[in-house]
Amino acid sequence: MSTARIGVVTVSDRASRGEYEDLGGPAIRAYFEEILTSPWTAVARVIPDEQPVIESTLKSLVDEEGCCLVVTTGGTGPARRDVTPEATEAVADKLMPGFGELMRQVSLRYVPTAILSRQTAVIRGQALIVNLPGKPKSIRECLDAVMPAIPYCIDLLEGPYLTTDESKIKAFRPKKKSA
Repeated sequence: MSTARIGVVTVSDRASRGEYEDLGGPAIRAYFEEILTSPWTAVARVIPDEQPVIESTLKSLVDEEGCCLVVTTGGTGPARRDVTPEATEAVADKLMPGFGELMRQVSLRYVPTAILSRQTAVIRGQALIVNLPGKPKSIRECLDAVMPAIPYCIDLLEGPYLTTDESKIKAFRPKKKSA
């Protein structure tokens, strides 16, 4: 079984300058450490809210680093500097709008401002890129919602076979038909 490479990108001007502790990236890594049972390694980046930098980072993680999954945190709100969804869509081969729809739906159970979130997901080559919010609590809520579909999506992209601790999150895969 090959080791999956998962990109973890924190998009934050302050964290990239060392003025603010990156809480989002470590929250994502901790989540995958808890949930994934298949071998994987994180390829982490902390970058500023600059669309060209976000685009080049996403391209590098997929095209050069061979990540099958890239998860971003931050830059998904309505503020002028929040450009993560624009950068993500700019590098996309296919849009995956269901991810953002589900994450907003789940977040609305907790905060009415979830409608301000612009998380999205896309396919680039053989990788899935998912935008998450910046707060660790929201990261977990959103990942809990979409994680059941992520391993099968990676399967469809011919990526590594991701398995989860089924006592925490059960990955959905269609039942194989018997001959």
